[in-house]
Amino acid sequence: MKVPASSLAPILRSDTQGRILARLFADPDVGYNLTELVAWAGSSMPTVLREIDRAEAAGVVTTTRVGPTRVVRANPTNPLYRPLREIILATYGPPAIVADEFAGIDGIDAVVLFGSWAARYAGEPGRAPNDIDVLVIGNPNRDEIDDASERAEGRLGLPVQATVRTRAQWDAERESFVREVKSRPLLIVLGEVPTAAATP
Repeated sequence: MKVPASSLAPILRSDTQGRILARLFADPDVGYNLTELVAWAGSSMPTVLREIDRAEAAGVVTTTRVGPTRVVRANPTNPLYRPLREIILATYGPPAIVADEFAGIDGIDAVVLFGSWAARYAGEPGRAPNDIDVLVIGNPNRDEIDDASERAEGRLGLPVQATVRTRAQWDAERESFVREVKSRPLLIVLGEVPTAAATP
C-alpha cells in the first residue's frame, strides 16, 4: 500500500515519520516505548516499527531494552541531529512542544491548535505555516499563557499566537471566531473538547 507523502515537510516520507520524530526530538533526554509512539503517531505497530528501524539504521535515534520493552530516544550525537531537529520541530513539533509547555497551567480545560498549521497537518494543501495558532479553553492566568507561548516559540522557531476563551464561550458559539475555529481543521493537544477534531 502506498503511504501518503508528508503534508508538512515533503522531504519526509510520511506524516507518521514526522510525528514520531517530533515526539522524540522534542526532548532527547526522554525515551518512549513503541506503544506510546503508536498512540502519538495515530498509526499501527508495524508501521511504527518500520519507521523506528529505519531511523535507528540512519543513526538519528537509539533504542535500548528495558526488560521486554524497547525504549527509543533521539540521538543528539548524530551529525544530522541539529539541522534535522530544526526541520522536524518547525513542521511536526507543535503538538509535542505546545503540550509540553502548556501542561500544568491551572485553569486550562483544553489546548487546541488551529489555523494554517492545523490545516496542513490535516492534509489540506497550501503555503507552509509561518506561525502556530493556539486556542486555550478555560480560565487560566494570562501571564502564564504568555510565558508558555514564549517558551514554545523559542523551541519551535516560529511565532506562537495564543488566544484564550472560556469553556462557556466555546460551548455557546456566539462569537464568529469560535464558529470559524470549529468549522476548520483543529488538533486537540491537551484536555478534551466536544468536537470531532483529530488528535496527534
